[in-house]
Amino acid sequence: MAKDLSFTCSECGAAYSKWSGQCDACQSWNTISENKALASGPKGKSLGALRGKPIPLIDLDTHEPEPPRTQAGVAELDRVLGGGLVKASALLVGGDPGIGKSTLLLQAAARFARNGLKVIYISGEESTAQVQMRARRLGLEKSPVRLAAETNLRDILTTLEAEKPDLAIIDSIQTMWADHVDSAPGSVSQVRASAHELTTFAKRNGMSVVMVGHVTKDGSIAGPRVVEHMVDTVLYFEGERGHQFRILRAVKNRFGPADEIGVFEMTGKGLAEVKNPSALFLSERGAPAPGSVVFAGIEGTRPMLCEIQALVAPSPHSQPRRSVVGWDGGRLAMILAVLESRCGVPFTGLDVYLNVAGGLRISEPAADLAVAAALVSAREDAAVPSDAVIFGEISLSGALRPVVQTENRLKEAEKLGFTSAITPQQAKQVAVKGINLRQAHDLAAFVEDVFGAR
Repeated sequence: MAKDLSFTCSECGAAYSKWSGQCDACQSWNTISENKALASGPKGKSLGALRGKPIPLIDLDTHEPEPPRTQAGVAELDRVLGGGLVKASALLVGGDPGIGKSTLLLQAAARFARNGLKVIYISGEESTAQVQMRARRLGLEKSPVRLAAETNLRDILTTLEAEKPDLAIIDSIQTMWADHVDSAPGSVSQVRASAHELTTFAKRNGMSVVMVGHVTKDGSIAGPRVVEHMVDTVLYFEGERGHQFRILRAVKNRFGPADEIGVFEMTGKGLAEVKNPSALFLSERGAPAPGSVVFAGIEGTRPMLCEIQALVAPSPHSQPRRSVVGWDGGRLAMILAVLESRCGVPFTGLDVYLNVAGGLRISEPAADLAVAAALVSAREDAAVPSDAVIFGEISLSGALRPVVQTENRLKEAEKLGFTSAITPQQAKQVAVKGINLRQAHDLAAFVEDVFGAR
């Protein structure tokens, strides 16, 4: 019988039945490699007490307590983890090179060690002397964290078996090498096999493991997406090189809410948690200017205010530019089309630039109305009132739809000194003391009310 072969692109994870030089999905060259089967299946006792035998759900103890958690003592990190680190869990942390992943995890390791956990930090990219140098710079040289520099997975598992730590940090999973897999370190097969071995080892031995993963050009963790499915929690560490803000975002969490974020500030002595992100994102906002709008958003369970900036200028080219930073470019095109079709505000022949200040990335549709207000403000050269926050979703018909957690957004705005808010009409009346609420039922009425009759 012929041997079944499968190949996977290391950049985007696309699967193929035969090898080719270029990936059709992401257009990358020489990134397709063969998936090698593991030399043997999992050994040792099963993860389940009955070795895979099914248990009736009705027979399970309804009073089973939640898995124990250990808090790091850093409120932003504990928030993203869902209340703390869960025993025997596997976490994957991704981010751009140089964004601060190793710094964050070294600080977290020191915190967990001070709280009673036995922690081992294993680096495959740096020597122990380099890690110690960073620890001294961060003021962590006296922390009871054990360091190791190794890339051979067999030696790492042997060490973990002997040391029996509560938490192991692997920096990074792309540098690990499993000797039973016939491919180079960093390949799809090696990443998948190493992640599988570490995850199953952690589950069997009651140890938590944190794996660092590099990201591809499109921002996703390099290697097959199956690695993300193996682990319990996937965190992305985001930020712009030109800004001191760093955002730790949970995109998957089996033990807490997904889409929760923690905000940090990069300082000379490492990462410092930001307890009031709204004030920080608005701290550099100057006098009211055309194209500047404050949006009251929700990130996970936390209300957060940020500034949305727009610039509209005549285009010297036949095809006007549409440039977006921190928001979805396709949604910007939709807002421009609705403004032109439903409100008679043309953007033909105009370059449009949109930016979310502070390096924050927004994904919720509630930002539609704030973006539309910034665009019209920039086009008409008319500033939006500086004491107003704006939020709401726009439909293709031009109608405005209410969004969730309106009251929490308004309370956050009132806490930071804003006195008015412009929102869609609410089915249930919401009132917050100190906030003058202005409501509109469609986008045309909003434009006429804020910027005058057109």
